[in-house]
Amino acid sequence: MESSPSSDQNDVSASETPTSSVSSPYRRTYSDISGLSHRFDVQSFYNRSSNTNAVVHEEDLSEDAVEPKDNVDGDGEDHDRDSDIDSAEDAELEMMRERFAKLLLGEDMSGSGKGVCTAVTVSNSITNLYATVFGQSLRLQPLSTEKKDLWKREMNCFMSICDYIVEVIPRSLGNNVEITETKLRSDILMNLPALRKLDNMLMDILDGFTENEFWYVERGSSSMNSNNGGRDSGSFRKVVVQRKDEKWWLPVPCVPAEGLSENERKNLRHKRDCANQIHKAALAINDSTLNDMDIPDSYLTTLPKSGKASVGDVIYKQLCTAEKFYPDQLLDILKISSEHEALELADKVEASLVTWRRKTGGLAHSKSSWDMMKDMGGDAGNDKNHILAARARSLLFCLKQRFPELSQTSLDICKIQYNRDVGKAVLESYSRVLEGLAYNVVSWIDDVLYVDRTVRNRDD
Repeated sequence: MESSPSSDQNDVSASETPTSSVSSPYRRTYSDISGLSHRFDVQSFYNRSSNTNAVVHEEDLSEDAVEPKDNVDGDGEDHDRDSDIDSAEDAELEMMRERFAKLLLGEDMSGSGKGVCTAVTVSNSITNLYATVFGQSLRLQPLSTEKKDLWKREMNCFMSICDYIVEVIPRSLGNNVEITETKLRSDILMNLPALRKLDNMLMDILDGFTENEFWYVERGSSSMNSNNGGRDSGSFRKVVVQRKDEKWWLPVPCVPAEGLSENERKNLRHKRDCANQIHKAALAINDSTLNDMDIPDSYLTTLPKSGKASVGDVIYKQLCTAEKFYPDQLLDILKISSEHEALELADKVEASLVTWRRKTGGLAHSKSSWDMMKDMGGDAGNDKNHILAARARSLLFCLKQRFPELSQTSLDICKIQYNRDVGKAVLESYSRVLEGLAYNVVSWIDDVLYVDRTVRNRDD
């Protein structure tokens, strides 16, 4: 029997289906995006049979199809399990609908169109997701399976937005024939896979803290024996972590009386170095993304006419008179003692930097990270404003390196608030939360090493 033309046509089209989406390592298929979970598939949810809408055939009602009565209890248990699975899927689908409705409404539940733009909504959503998943993580331990699945599922959904942010590139075919091709935008193509890798590396570091020689107790706990994980009460040494005295809610790390073993100490130092490198990489991506954002006019109108008025006489004199500028020495002279003072200085230096760059015409086009690094390495020419801007930039960079826990500056907050680029919003918020998580991991490891060092010094 000959096949119909329609079937032949389907066979040909199936064999000639383009595979560009498969060849690209950064593209996700529609099923990967719509699934949003290893446990739940939206498409299968809609396609599954429903008890209320099912069509009953007469042959299904025959006596052979009727189950014996002695299996009613077992069928009831299966039915209960199926009902629990369906209710969990319904609850998860309803949560997805609610969150995407808020995303499309721009966080304006009135529906009057007064909500924030999509870029700000995506940035806030990623920040809130990070707080939901990691907000209660205060110690070195793996994430729970539920939180890890939630993080991967929703971050995949947010990052799927970037699959459709492309740039058009002309390509010549010869004979005066040109066509246009689309590819992922260069900043997304370069930074998003890097952020995914940093994310996986951080998860691997946390997953490695399963069998530890240290443990935690709640600060001020009177029942140490019940909180030390079954360890001998004589092995407990209370050591106050000086850096966290003001954060009373954080648990206190504890080590055995003889301290950590050499292998455990070596393992902690290795993980700390890895987390520190992740922090630097995320910080660099976040800084590059923020630099590419346009400076809002609302911020420019608040700037004074001169950079000297922003930064003050003492710092301005150091920036101008020194033949060779050393930002570390200037920070030592200023003797910054708190994060509040560091953030206030960062705002002043950044305001003067923008003022001097405006005078040199440097704000007409966004500078790349490489151009700014060249400015930091040299004096960017003989113009005084160029020199002052380069030195202010190096001072700001050194300040952020000395205070890695520093909050966002006024300019950064203003850029995020008025940003309209969804791709930059994803990169900025994703790198920011990874930067915070990496810094926390480094701090938690430092606490354990500090307690271990103190215990060993007491024994000596």
